[in-house]
Amino acid sequence: MAKVSTSNFRTGMVIELNNELYEVIDYQHVKPGKGGAFLRTKLKGVVNEKNIEKKFRSGEDVEEIRVEHQPYQFLYKDGNLHYFMHQETYRQLPVSQENVKKSEFIAEGQVCTLVIDVDNEEVLYAQPPDHITVKIAKTRPGLKGDTATGGSKPATLESGAKVQVPLFINEGEEIKVDTRTSEYIERVTSN
Repeated sequence: MAKVSTSNFRTGMVIELNNELYEVIDYQHVKPGKGGAFLRTKLKGVVNEKNIEKKFRSGEDVEEIRVEHQPYQFLYKDGNLHYFMHQETYRQLPVSQENVKKSEFIAEGQVCTLVIDVDNEEVLYAQPPDHITVKIAKTRPGLKGDTATGGSKPATLESGAKVQVPLFINEGEEIKVDTRTSEYIERVTSN
């Protein structure tokens, strides 16, 4: 951990605040007519995902946490632990269930992102890619001509996640899903 001045804040950096880790989402330097300058920030909790707004005095020092985003392949789940493997070193890391974000979208063999605290060599969390291609495991049959109505129906993916899909989608078809919003993007056609 290193001390960093608020004048060196940048979007994406991770700081420690009240024994919690927060990522700087947005910041703005403010110089009011009266009083000292300050920094208005929007922060998102790295582990707890809480969004907060915080003001810092100009030149105030905070602890910066060095984090790395590394690709790891999901291998399997054993009880409360998810096991991930680094693609080049074959190093395997267990990650507890509470530190796996959107675990319902993670399937065996999928490459996910592990966010690691470099100084402590601790995995902060694992998350699936923003967009995944996955097969529909279960849904009501689609009917010809259902593309015009624009309705949707529930579907269960192979990974176990539930999403809303257009009426014309059938079981066994592959679709692209945005894991951040759990929304259907498009049907994947094979060439």
